[in-house]
Formats: sequence, C-alpha cells, structure tokens
Amino acid sequence: MKNRSNPAAIQTFVLAGARAKGDALADGHGVPSKAHLKIAGRSMISRVLEALSGSQMTGEMTVIGLEGHQSLQAQEDWPPVRVITGAQGPAASVCKALDETDGLDAVLVTTCDHALLSPAIVDTFLDQFAVSDADLMVALARRETIEKSHPGTSRTYLRFGDGEYSSCNLFFLATPAARRVVEFWQSAEQDRKRPWRIAWRFGIIPALRILVGRPSLEQVFAIVSQRLGVQIRPIVLPYAEAAIDVDTVEDLKLVEQIVLKQNA
Repeated sequence: MKNRSNPAAIQTFVLAGARAKGDALADGHGVPSKAHLKIAGRSMISRVLEALSGSQMTGEMTVIGLEGHQSLQAQEDWPPVRVITGAQGPAASVCKALDETDGLDAVLVTTCDHALLSPAIVDTFLDQFAVSDADLMVALARRETIEKSHPGTSRTYLRFGDGEYSSCNLFFLATPAARRVVEFWQSAEQDRKRPWRIAWRFGIIPALRILVGRPSLEQVFAIVSQRLGVQIRPIVLPYAEAAIDVDTVEDLKLVEQIVLKQNA
C-alpha cells in the first residue's frame, strides 16, 4: 500500500433525486423525495449535511437532484451547500456533477437517506485513503456488526466467502480513474439488487470465479479491479449505523428510534 496524505477539504456529493419509477415511502408522505422526510423533527437531508459539515476532512457540499430544496433551506439551518439538477439515475447524476465541477481531484459520494451518518463514520472512512492505493473506496459493514447493535433489522446483504456485508452508501472517488467504475455502474444500475447479473457483465470466466468459487470480499474486489483497470478497495466500517439507510416505513421507524435514543 502507498502512504499518502489525505486530501484537504474533500468535496462531497449528496444524491437526493427522486427515483424515476417513483418512491413509495416519499409518495406515502406526500414529499418530492425521501430527503424531505422528517426524523425527530428534522429532514434527512439536513441530518446528512450536518454530519458532513462536522467532518474534519470534508469541504464544499453539492446536493444533486433535490426538488423543493428552497423550502427546506428556509425552514432549517443548513450549512453552505450547492444544489444542482440530477440525471437519470444515481450514477448518471454523479457523472453529470463531475462534469459541472471544476478542479475536482477527489469526491465523497453519499445519499440523502443516510440519516444516521455521523462525522465519526465519515472520518473513519476517509482516513483509510492515507494507507490505500485505491482509485475508489467503497464502505461496507459486516452482518454481525449490524445485527449485534440492531437485531432484527432487515438489510440487503452481499455474500462472500468470508461473510456477509451490507453497503454503507459511502463511496470515495480518490482519482479521476474512479469515473470508469461510475460509468460501469451506470450501465449495471438496473441490476443493483441482483449481484449475479452484475457479475455476469464481467464475462464468463470472472463471473464464474465470483459466483462459483465463493471468493472472499478482498478477492472479489481484486477481480473487479483487474477487469475494470481501476483499483477498488472495500473499507469495512465498525459502525452498524453506517449501513442503515431509509428505504421502507420500518427503516424510518428504526432510524427515528435510534436518533431519539442517541439524543436522550
């Protein structure tokens, strides 16, 4: 691994657009997107921005695709933020934001429904850049970590030879080469809940190595890195809350319970 300094004031993209096919949770609450949903009296997007601004390593924040942001900003005390329109899907929105941002060396990407995000989670993740040779870092949490803190919570897990992991919706594009992965993800976005179909996009031999060989987390990322010509590193976080986003009514209730407990 290379030993390199963390870039100062890392820019951040927060994906906050509505889904093209609609979002049952947002629709059920009569809001344009999940970003508007209130948790303990404050919108999710406000909580995400507060966590990012509290990090020691982040700088300018860009919110992508958020409708009705003027009303939220008027109601809540937001830190300085830029709001831009999104594109068709998260990956396309990231590419669009990259094109519209001058002088961008590195960017942290997260989502508006990451309501339990904290400065500690952000800093722990970004600290790994100093000892990594990655072009792209992807945050994950182990199933055991999540279920130990929040037994019974339902998450989507990816199964590898050394265990099961859930995405934490944190991605650090450390070099321009990381864009290749974003563009690949754009083509595979429709299969994000079906890992076997994503694996098949790499070709028969790599797909069989992933699907039949049951490699470890590190081995799978090595296979994907080699196929895409980009160094992608998984970063396993010790925080259960890093993997709990809000997709369902049950998620919303759980997150509010956790927030109220933290504030008690």
